Amino acid sequence: MSDDATISVFDAVRALAFIGDLSMGQPTDHSLRTAWLAGMIATQARCEPSQVEAARHVALLRWSGCTANAQEFADFLEDDVQGRSALLASQKPRKALQPPRSVPIPDGMLAMANIHCEIAGDIANTLGLSANTEAALRAIFETYDGGGVPGLLQGNDVPLATYVVALASDLEIFSRLYGLDEALALARGRANSVYPGFLVDASAPWVSTWMKALDSAAPPWTDVADQPASMLRRVGLELVGDVIDLKLPWMTGYSRRVAQLARDCSARAGLDEASCHRTYKAGLIHGIGRASVPNAIWNAPEPLPASSLERLRLVPYWTSRATGQIDGLALEAEIASFAFERRDGSGYFRGRSGMAMPQEGQIVAAAEQWVSLRTRRPWRAAFTEAEALDRMKEEAEAGRLDQEVVAALLASVLSHAPAKAVAPVRGEPSLSERELEVLRCISRGDNTKQVARALGIGPRTVRTHVERLFLKLECSTRAAATLKAATRGLI
Repeated sequence: MSDDATISVFDAVRALAFIGDLSMGQPTDHSLRTAWLAGMIATQARCEPSQVEAARHVALLRWSGCTANAQEFADFLEDDVQGRSALLASQKPRKALQPPRSVPIPDGMLAMANIHCEIAGDIANTLGLSANTEAALRAIFETYDGGGVPGLLQGNDVPLATYVVALASDLEIFSRLYGLDEALALARGRANSVYPGFLVDASAPWVSTWMKALDSAAPPWTDVADQPASMLRRVGLELVGDVIDLKLPWMTGYSRRVAQLARDCSARAGLDEASCHRTYKAGLIHGIGRASVPNAIWNAPEPLPASSLERLRLVPYWTSRATGQIDGLALEAEIASFAFERRDGSGYFRGRSGMAMPQEGQIVAAAEQWVSLRTRRPWRAAFTEAEALDRMKEEAEAGRLDQEVVAALLASVLSHAPAKAVAPVRGEPSLSERELEVLRCISRGDNTKQVARALGIGPRTVRTHVERLFLKLECSTRAAATLKAATRGLI
């Protein structure tokens, strides 16, 4: 973890909440509203203070696993963003999400739920949140009657925070879409099936008052001053970048590469230390808005139709809109929002040109362009270093990128030393060189046959290595292995 990219756990959680909201096609205040409601519900139901705290934190991180299974959702629903939004908006979401109890849950649905819950639980663990919070996130799709996914828990075996957040989310979404009366009717209809009836009974008399408070000119968002000490600790912002990149397998490590190159370029361009730190942080969060665009668009070959291009143009807007609301990242959010602008005004979302672009923003834009060229896509191979160098020079000569910035960036690239192998943290098992090779392949989305071809080994051998990786990394899905490998500097 770089010591120049720490933020409070509270700010990291809010950033992850925004990513989740965008992934689910929800307003960027959905998780914040749900967290406040969850706290009120838990308090009114006379839950223990630790359960109230867990409910708030679970609500903020409930959708933090969405980027990890975005591709699986895209295969299932085509549009992973709007598809999820439609499922949440359904008046009968249980039927939309789940088959009857007599019908086995499809393997694909189980896989998506497992990925989501494992990632969300691992994030809570990495952030040092409570055991109650982690347990609830790992069981976020379980229900009171046992009809949830994966359907292993029911009744009192499901963490209470899971139920509280499910009810809070229903009230927040359904009241916004269908009105307060319908929201309460739907919640009562799900009592003793999705969540215990006593939570609905305790909440019903207060829901109208709570919704008025949420919709007031000064909504009662949980302030940092109200947070426990655990939320005021410092944590590496790299985790947020890693979660962003889980959305697309071919983007593994993308945000870190942009951040590192932006920082190196800033230093070579003569910027002071504070500016270098800002561009590094901006590089880590520049892709938050990507969560709002379905994977089908990201994986489609260029040129894209106008409708798809319009959604892409909003990526930096959502990055600015979401992260700009976090006090600890306001400056970095502004810089990050220039990642796709160009000096000739041809970029987006503002169409700024020339001196209207801050230097730090121009550096992040150049770094993003370089990493984009050097990253393979489903429809093309990565540009070679020579090809990328020529393209960057062309961009500078055409006036789309600043020539001095490009010169500093290319000098940084050409002088960059190969990354050193990272020693395992004490107590963590080390990985063999072959296991690391397999890990790098699966982190990029390669299936077993593709890994076997790339490494010249048999599929059975690949599966054996993957099993050993899961055992050593203490995970059960490729997405979780990727996140753990990224946070430990293994890939």
